[in-house]
Parts: sequence; structure tokens; C-alpha cells
Amino acid sequence: MTQTLGTRDLNRATLARQLLLRRERRDAAEVVEHLAGLHSQVPGNPYTALWSRIEGFDPEGFSRRIERREIVRLSLQRSTLHTVTARDCLALRPVLQEPQDRTLTSAFGKKLAGTDPAKVAARARELVEERPLTFRELGLLLAGEWPGHEPHALAMAARHLLALVQVPPRGLWRRGGAARHTTAESWLGAALSADTAPDALVLRYLAAFGPASVADARMWSGLTGLREVFQRLRPRLEVFRSEDGTELYDLPGAPRPGAGTPATARFLPEYDNVFIGHADRTRVIRDADRRKVWRGNASSPVFLSDGFVRGTWHLGTDRRGTRAVLTLAPFAPLPPAERAALEEEAAALTAFHAPGADRTLRWDDARHG
Repeated sequence: MTQTLGTRDLNRATLARQLLLRRERRDAAEVVEHLAGLHSQVPGNPYTALWSRIEGFDPEGFSRRIERREIVRLSLQRSTLHTVTARDCLALRPVLQEPQDRTLTSAFGKKLAGTDPAKVAARARELVEERPLTFRELGLLLAGEWPGHEPHALAMAARHLLALVQVPPRGLWRRGGAARHTTAESWLGAALSADTAPDALVLRYLAAFGPASVADARMWSGLTGLREVFQRLRPRLEVFRSEDGTELYDLPGAPRPGAGTPATARFLPEYDNVFIGHADRTRVIRDADRRKVWRGNASSPVFLSDGFVRGTWHLGTDRRGTRAVLTLAPFAPLPPAERAALEEEAAALTAFHAPGADRTLRWDDARHG
């Protein structure tokens, strides 16, 4: 008989895979690979995500690895920006081409009518390999050769058809810069993998997000046709059911701690893996609370208490970095013990992001009810 996993069972399993039950003493690049990348639409997000998962995380050291080209930023899952290791960049980008193609067609197909997008991308490759360019710079250069077409659409043909990485100083710790791009092949001095089969990626997804359904994997990756992949892999997997009867798959022997396993307070950035890795997100947040986190396509950073998303947070600093105010907005009243644990973790988070500043913690309980 297939075992049924309740919401708290799935919560604790997911937290264990996401390294959020307790901080781990692991190399940052190893953690990034285990998680199959970190969502990076907001440049500083990977630093908060890794700080919440790694004991003694060194943001400066991680930043230097970006400068050394060991870690890169590029469009991957769901055609969104992710931070991955150089090895995963070369391996995963070809597997995840489908959502890139789909986004290009749906968002820019009409604007590119009359062009051959492959030829646009080929010319773009020559341009960004001469020197890294912003999409605005690239679009204007391409528009000189394809007059009458919107520069932004031309640049997006390159974004979706080429493996374009953002080069430093973009994404560095406490530094910034325009998002300039070149090809992964040029930046890393290596070719993309020729293997486009999704099977290995699905197994990695289950290692970091399981137990999970076909719909969960589809949501996370942006890939279609995964039901056939899961059926192909089924003899190698364990099969469970959620309380609503959905079939869930997992790796044999993967960590699935019990529902009563303690889960410590954690602060996560916008779009963190644990929050966007499933179609059914009730394992980490109530459906009624999701609208309090999302505004259109924009997400707020969240905090976990007892393993679930219980509110949002915002860290504000003055221009000189001398004052920092961390505001916590819980969705509902929290027990005193959970509130105290969050305050302790909040103090550490503020010290991480604003060392040396005068730090203040505020509770905004206006959302209660």
C-alpha cells in the first residue's frame, strides 16, 4: 500500500533537502550544486540564501569565486536568472532550453517577425564575445543591422537562444554594476554539454526538493513532457501520495525526517528555492498567506517559524550604512517562544547584512487577522 505523507511530513522532508532544518558545514559551491542553483533575480539573494543554510558562510569568499569564474549567473529554470557553478552552467543550460524557446516565442515572437532569430543570436554572439554588453547596448547594436525592429526584442533573442552569463561586478558582495553579458563558452573557456535529456536533472530535483509530483518538477524547471521522464525513472524511485491523493516521487533512502522534527527560525530572500520549488506550496505556506507574499510577479522576503512561512521581512539601511532597521510582519500572532527565536535569528541576519551599524528590530503586527 502506498504511504500517504501529510503536510508536516512534506515540510520537514523539504527543509531537510533544502538544508534549512539546521545550518550545515559544507562548501558553498557544493551547496549551490546540491540545490541545482539559487534564484538570483535580486543580486544579493544568493548571499542570504546561503547564509541561512551554511554554518559560518563567507560572503566575501563566495564573491571571489564569482570573480574567478567558478560561480556564474545566467538564465536557467523557468527562463529566470540563477546562480550556479561553472560546471552546472555548462551542463544544465542545454537541458533547460525549452522554457527559453517558449518564452521567446510567447513574449517576443510578433516583435521579431521578419527576422531569423537564430541569425540575430549568431550576430549577438560575435558582439558579446568582443566585449560584455548590457542588453540595451546589445539591442541598439543589433537594431543597426535589423532596422525597424525593437532593440529590446532583438536583445531578447540573444538572451533566450544563447547561454549568456552576467559578468562581475554584477552579483558581487556589497558591490554592484550594470548587468553585462557574454557567452558562457567564452567566459568559461569550455563548450556547453551536448546532452539535453532531463533525466539527471529530475533526479537532482528530487534530491533537493522531494518528495515531489510531476507538476512540482514542471513548475520548478519550466520543462514540459516530464510525466514520461518520471515513468521512465519510476523503477528507480520510491512512490508516495499526498493527502489529496497526488502521486509523489522520491529517491530511495533520501532524508524524510518525521513531522515532529524541530525546525528552527529562518530568514529567506525573495524567490527562495523552498518557496518556489513546487506547484503545491502548501508544504511551506498556506494558500491564504501566499497573496501576502506575492504582488503580481514580485515576491517579498519571508521568514519561517516551525518550518512554515509565517511572515515577511524588510531590512532598511541609511545611505551611509550606519543605521539598519529590520521589520518583521507576521501573518498572525506567534507564540512567545517562536517570537523569541525569530528575534535571535533576526539579530544575526542584521549583523550579517549591516555589520557595524546601529541595528533595530521592529514588529509590524498590522496584518494580524
